[in-house]
Amino acid sequence: MGSVVEVSGLVKRYGALTAVDGVSFNVEEGALFAFLGPNGAGKSTTIGVMCTTLGKNAGTVRVNGFDLDASPDDVRRSIGVVFQHSVLDHLLTVRENLAVRASFYGLCGSALKRRVDELSNSVGLGDFLDRRYGELSGGQRRRADVARALLHKPRILFLDEPTTGLDPQTRLKVWRSLAEMQRGERMTVFLTTHYMEEAAEADDVAIVDHGHVVARGTPAVLKQKHSSDTLVIVPRKNAGDDAGRGAGGDHGLERALSAQGLAFTRRADTLVVTVRDSLHALSILKTVEPLVASFEVIKGSMDAVFMNVTGHAIRGEEEP
Repeated sequence: MGSVVEVSGLVKRYGALTAVDGVSFNVEEGALFAFLGPNGAGKSTTIGVMCTTLGKNAGTVRVNGFDLDASPDDVRRSIGVVFQHSVLDHLLTVRENLAVRASFYGLCGSALKRRVDELSNSVGLGDFLDRRYGELSGGQRRRADVARALLHKPRILFLDEPTTGLDPQTRLKVWRSLAEMQRGERMTVFLTTHYMEEAAEADDVAIVDHGHVVARGTPAVLKQKHSSDTLVIVPRKNAGDDAGRGAGGDHGLERALSAQGLAFTRRADTLVVTVRDSLHALSILKTVEPLVASFEVIKGSMDAVFMNVTGHAIRGEEEP
C-alpha cells in the first residue's frame, strides 16, 4: 500500500496572516490518520485546500494520485467530506437530501436506491430516513452527513471534527458506524478532532500548531516520546498501626521511595510516582513489594502528548 495523500511545503495565507506555513505529510492507503492541533493551528485550512474549497499560495498536493492544481475535478470525485457544519437542506428529508447529492455524481434510479439502502443499514438511517433533516437530533444529523459523504464510494473520507457537540453515547455510535464503513468500503479516513480518545485510535497522527507540523507518529510512539506513565500505589496497612503509618504503612513506603531518589505525590490514600514506562514501574515495585497492598500503572495519554507538544490547552479562537 502506498500514499493516497501527499502534501509538500503547503502554504496558505490570508493577507498578512500565514495560516499554513510549509506543512508536509503523507497518508497511507487504508489508514485512519488523525490531524490534531489547537483551534487556529491550520487544521481546517489544510483540509480546505486538500478538498479544493480553498486555494493555496505555495506547495504541492496530490490526492488519490491526482495533482490538486492539474486535476481538481478528479480530486473532488474521489473524496468524501464531512464538514464541521452541515451542508444538507433542513427542509428536505434525509432521503431527499441524499437523492439531490447523488445526482451530482450521476447516481439515480435503482442504483441510487441500492446505495441508500446500503448506507441506511451501515450508518443507521432507518428510523429517520424520511424525516426532515432540520427535525433530527445532533447524532442523527451527523449520521446523515456521513451517509451523504459516502454516496459515491470515495477512496478518502475527510472528517473535520465530526463528533463535536455530541454526547458520549452518540459519539460512540457514530464511530462504530464509521469503523464499519471504513472496513466495508476499504477507505482511508483523514480526521481532525479535539477528542484525544478518538485520536488514540488512529494508525498515524500529525500534530500541527501555528501552521507547522510539530510532531508525527503512531499514538504509541507519541505517548512514549511526549508523555510519562504513572505508578499509583496503595500502601499495605499493618494491623495495630496508627492509621497504617507504621513501619509497613504509608511512612514506610514513602521512606523506601525516597531512598531510591523517587519523587512522589500523595493522592487520597495512594502514592503517585511518575515513571518512564511499565518496566521502570516493575523495577520499583520489586524493591517495595512488602509495603504494597495494590498498584496500578496508568499509561501516558494523548491528552498529555497534546499538552506537552503544543504547550497549551486547546485554544478558543476559530481558524480563519
